[in-house]
Amino acid sequence: MKVLGIETSCDETATAIYTADKGLIANAIYSQIPIHAKYGGVVPELASRDHIRKLIPLIDKVIEDANLTKDQIDGIAYTSTPGLIGALLVGAAVGKSLGFALNIPTIAVHHMEAHLLAPMLEEQKPLFPFVALLVSGGHSMLVEVEEFGKYTLLGETLDDAAGEAFDKVAKLLGLPYPGGPAVAKLAEQGDKKRFHFPRPMIDRPGLDFSFSGLKTFTVNTLHKQGDDSQTKADIACAFQEAVVDTLVIKCRRALEQTNLSRLVIAGGVSANLLLRQKLKKMAKKHHAEVFYPRFEFCTDNAAMIAYAGYLHLAAGQHDGMEILAQARMPLGEEV
Repeated sequence: MKVLGIETSCDETATAIYTADKGLIANAIYSQIPIHAKYGGVVPELASRDHIRKLIPLIDKVIEDANLTKDQIDGIAYTSTPGLIGALLVGAAVGKSLGFALNIPTIAVHHMEAHLLAPMLEEQKPLFPFVALLVSGGHSMLVEVEEFGKYTLLGETLDDAAGEAFDKVAKLLGLPYPGGPAVAKLAEQGDKKRFHFPRPMIDRPGLDFSFSGLKTFTVNTLHKQGDDSQTKADIACAFQEAVVDTLVIKCRRALEQTNLSRLVIAGGVSANLLLRQKLKKMAKKHHAEVFYPRFEFCTDNAAMIAYAGYLHLAAGQHDGMEILAQARMPLGEEV
């Protein structure tokens, strides 16, 4: 089985082909960061329009790179939720139309399910069951993954997601979009002993997150201390340390609560090197294993969509005739 994956949920246009026998054989990503950077964040209408321009050429590219023809594609998977509704509709409409034209099955894929399955594309794959930490610009959640298709939400953000908080703090510090890598880079120049920021909600039971208060604390510190370059670096360092420590503490609690020893980290923030270092240290102390996708699959990509779609199609699942796109949908609900 050869599955074409389509990803257009936000500001990356991506396509990929996954096969049953050879795995991932083609992958292409076009980033819209240059378009949105001057606005300090994603402009939904511009994102949708650019997906329209780029998607068909990217589909042609991965089919050519895979040395296939369209007639050799056996199924199509597309991101249907969550995301920017206009952007999602581009991928959904193209995926469904192409499937109809080729008379092959299509499958709507939940974006967060694809993220938690992304480490399965690596040579060292996690075995089920495991705990997954999904951290991105729009989501921060902990999920118990019993097996493919069986997910239990353990905790989620009550306000800002971790990646969203990074983006907002980057803007406060005058850093470019996307904010996560920019804050991490500036933090390397900071003195982590100068400021101590709170670790939100670690003194409460449960596994939910909240980063809005930490953002406010950052604003107040910046106003009190001034905005010279060293102070900004020290604030970036303290902020990053607080976010990472919070995520690590919650991950440890999730492993203890579920009595599991495997942890999967996925989503854009999973590329943060400090987070990886501290999770590795925590895992070693608690005799656990940590799994990540490669860096290019931490952010939005179609390889994970193609893989998730392959699993659904191989299980005999497929769409009807309707075009499925929804801005929000809880993980685990039927798309």
